Amino acid sequence: MTDYVEPLGPRILIRKDEARHQTRGGIVLPDQAEIPTITGRVVAVSLEVKNDDEFPVNKYDKVLFHPKNAIPVDFESDNLLFVVPIDDVVAVFRRHENGSGRPNTEINQDNIDDDLDDNDDF
Repeated sequence: MTDYVEPLGPRILIRKDEARHQTRGGIVLPDQAEIPTITGRVVAVSLEVKNDDEFPVNKYDKVLFHPKNAIPVDFESDNLLFVVPIDDVVAVFRRHENGSGRPNTEINQDNIDDDLDDNDDF
């Protein structure tokens, strides 16, 4: 029999990404200068969240979350599991696929300029 954690109420279970010890440019950082990480992968979603269309978060999604109310789960030796209130999930990382019907969330100067041109009412 295998043990597992099931979040209850408006919560999800997240496996937090490991903190980086190296920059994207390849510079190795000392342990004290570790880059804090508040991203992770959704491991489980409570039934309340799954049935609520207001929160489009699914298992395996990569998310950005506020760690203040995250509850660590002492289930693994490296302790990377956290139960997080759904209100503390601030973003879900999505890939833009042509023809998918999802909005383009890529950040580049052309998109910013287009958005500014559309909002000249300021």
